[in-house]
Amino acid sequence: MAVETTARNLAAELVDRRELINRELSRNGVRFGIYHDGEYHDRLFPYDPIPRVIESDEYDRLEAGLKQRVDALNAFLRDIYSDKRIIADGVIPEEFVYTSAGYLPQVNGVAPPGGVFAHIAGEDLVQGQDGRWWVLEDNLRIPSGASYPLFAREIERRISPRLFRDVRVRDNRDYPRLLRKTMDFVATDGLAVVLSPGRYNSAFFEHAYLAEQTGAELAFPEDLEVVDSKLFLRDYSGARHRVGVVYRRLADDYLDPFAFNPDSVIGVPGLLGAYRAGNVAIVNAPGNGVADDKAVYYFVPAMVRYYLGEEPLLDNAPTYMPLFEADRRTVLDRLGELVVKDVAEAGGYGVVFGSSLDRRGREELAGRIMAEPRRFIAQEVIEFRDIDVLDPQTGELGPRKCDLRAFVLSGRNTHVWYSGLTRYSSVPGQMIVNSSQGGGFKDTWVLAPPEGVAHDDRPGGVINVMSQSRHHGLALVTASKAENLYWLGRYTERVFTTLGQFFPFYDRVMDTDVDAFRPFARALDLPGDFEDFDAFVDSFLYDESNPDSVRSAIVAAFRNAVILRPEISSRLLQYIELAMGKIVRAASHGDASRDVYAQRDITDNMLAFWGGIENSPAEPTLKSLLFVGKYIERVDLYTRLGLSREELDAPMRKLETYLAPLHGDPLPQCYADGMRWLADRLPDRGRADVADRLRALLGGFEVAAADGGQDGGLSAMDMDAARP
Repeated sequence: MAVETTARNLAAELVDRRELINRELSRNGVRFGIYHDGEYHDRLFPYDPIPRVIESDEYDRLEAGLKQRVDALNAFLRDIYSDKRIIADGVIPEEFVYTSAGYLPQVNGVAPPGGVFAHIAGEDLVQGQDGRWWVLEDNLRIPSGASYPLFAREIERRISPRLFRDVRVRDNRDYPRLLRKTMDFVATDGLAVVLSPGRYNSAFFEHAYLAEQTGAELAFPEDLEVVDSKLFLRDYSGARHRVGVVYRRLADDYLDPFAFNPDSVIGVPGLLGAYRAGNVAIVNAPGNGVADDKAVYYFVPAMVRYYLGEEPLLDNAPTYMPLFEADRRTVLDRLGELVVKDVAEAGGYGVVFGSSLDRRGREELAGRIMAEPRRFIAQEVIEFRDIDVLDPQTGELGPRKCDLRAFVLSGRNTHVWYSGLTRYSSVPGQMIVNSSQGGGFKDTWVLAPPEGVAHDDRPGGVINVMSQSRHHGLALVTASKAENLYWLGRYTERVFTTLGQFFPFYDRVMDTDVDAFRPFARALDLPGDFEDFDAFVDSFLYDESNPDSVRSAIVAAFRNAVILRPEISSRLLQYIELAMGKIVRAASHGDASRDVYAQRDITDNMLAFWGGIENSPAEPTLKSLLFVGKYIERVDLYTRLGLSREELDAPMRKLETYLAPLHGDPLPQCYADGMRWLADRLPDRGRADVADRLRALLGGFEVAAADGGQDGGLSAMDMDAARP
């Protein structure tokens, strides 16, 4: 306890640096999405600087119990999709298995590569007032959350390096290495891929960040196809590259429309067939939902005894099954004292505390339980420990309920990550702490023993994000990412040039030429019928409802950039995030016009971003795709604004330079469409010579067939992001 107290005292240093840490999290785009009333809201994931501290001996006991539990769950999954001995021996009634929404007969008899079903388990625990740990849930499908404490710890280390010299905290930087080891252990022949449904998934930050950190390819469903029962990543030219393991981040129901929900538009047709044939590993395996069903949870201690011949080291919360008559009577008699959970729900939804209901509410819930007893479980309410949280408004400490999601990775061996996601409730006294319910997170410090910690492999270290892209080169730029690179180049250039060209007009207006802004507006196809210049400034710079505003362009650049995080790196993405934060904050001021000159910093952010890309280890062809989009946009803007032939020559030569490395490969459709569209309009701007140069450049390429996406004939002033 003395060690823990010392650690807590030293951690107070982080409280004084809370604003700095949150600013770093913000500029790196650490976000978590929430759906509210049917609308998606992308927000920063609230971070509290006071870490949860767990002593070394205590965590060692947790580690042993977590390994035991996940080993038993993996044994259950292997059994239930093969011999079903646990049912035959009467340990688990068959109706609990076959009526589970998570049981998938489509994978019955399938042995996954490496024999592992639950490669990544998220075990949700709470600590009672007496210090005892209880397991509340097993998450074996697509548990999320590891990236947040991983990223926060990196920032904490940079900001307070002395703190981590003085406190023996176990290093949590092993997670990407452990994850990649797990993926490599089960992989068949081919690439490692993180499959994401897209930017609007609530945990998209994690998808992109873990792809970056593990060196896996971040792919979307449209990037993958199955041919002859093998899975391939398809690049923008149509060439296929074999995939050996997929870390999927979408639910079973949507994974393959041929096998599951036929209406799914975010799945990969035929993926289950490739998996059943043993030609690709899926992490986590389809069908794991039967093991983390809240009703099957009741039987996990029995699984430990049955498969491992051991007594459970970790306890379930005391649980009642309304399907059993005796338990049902107990639940109905004590409904006002228990917490009732709908087994079909997740993320903190479908949880009802009986004490919160009036008499009529309890009667209605009792009726639902009697009508569908398999659908519910009831548990004793565990009065788990509060933990201090810093109020961001007042700076005062206040108690909040919190849980711990521990991550267990299973490959050749079973590993428990020396950290975890501590989630706390957003409201004092509230028992539900899920991120999807608006809660925040803390870092989890697991203290090391005095002699240090032995590792099975080299500690720390991150797999080089560019290793695969350098090896495969342009081949791994998919059609969707080619469009993202194109529009990222165009939007960042649009922000840079329109701001840079705007300030001379602004100075003339300030010098009493009040209508000097109108030629600028006409050149960019912007409305010129504003009542006054201030109204124009507000619309041009800050209006989020105006698709032609600088703010809209920065947001669109960010939306393309976040998808490219593994390729461009979190470090460089932060420059786009900084620019977006700056203009959003300026727009929120009562008199935004006073910040006009402050927006010059945004052009510096764009320069820093481009310079970082140029000096990064990114593959040259990937750089070319970004900068070709950038210089197409610059030529468009320079000709709109009537810049001289000499001023146009520099971006044209840059365009030629960045197109050169792409010779020998097809040009993505969006690039060809953009160049044609521009060439067709340049004669009307008095630049027929530039149009001829563009057509000559385009003539040296084959054009890759379009793979969906947007109309390349759209005006650059009315661009729509490839992924809105």
